[in-house]
Amino acid sequence: MNPVSPLIHLVDDDEAVRTGLALLLGTVGLRVAHWPDPQLFLDGFDRESVGVIVLDVRMPRLSGLTVLQLLREQGADQPVVMLTGHGTVDMCRRAFKAGATEFLEKPVDDDALLEAVLNGVRSHVQGRERDAVGREARERFAQLSAREREVLALVVAGLTSKEIARALGLSARTVETHRAHLGDKLQVQTLAQLIRGYAALVEAGEPGGGGRAGTA
Repeated sequence: MNPVSPLIHLVDDDEAVRTGLALLLGTVGLRVAHWPDPQLFLDGFDRESVGVIVLDVRMPRLSGLTVLQLLREQGADQPVVMLTGHGTVDMCRRAFKAGATEFLEKPVDDDALLEAVLNGVRSHVQGRERDAVGREARERFAQLSAREREVLALVVAGLTSKEIARALGLSARTVETHRAHLGDKLQVQTLAQLIRGYAALVEAGEPGGGGRAGTA
């Protein structure tokens, strides 16, 4: 993944449209991949790439709405901007329901397309960065023992080492040892960093305290 150089996928069977949009996107420094056929796109698209998909609604073999639905079923997370020369309210509704981020009519306004694509790029980069933070948090959390997870939850709740010791039936020195291990395993040095790390764990869907199981 290279968030510094996002890739915009243009999926449209009209070569003139693809060429014109590619020139427009190139004016703001964006790289563009051309796809004249929706099936070729589905077969060759790198789902790990960072960027935005600009997808025409009316194409032979597969409609843009069908392609969008297949992308979402396959777990693709790239923002999708839909284009159509014959838009209807129902078509727009179906596109947004299927996960489109924007729906624009042809001939598309240059400023509107650039805004939609650039917003999509920013959103996708930020989402991938959050995912990376979540993965790192889960990997670090997996190193904690059940007791360390209990101590972590109580530290974040604002309890002192003595209060945690009473709550868990441990000595204060043992709690301090666990806190030191937390700092090493989660790679944090301050309480504020520990709390932020815990928040990342919660956002990543990890359990909060790990229960009362485990030993000192």
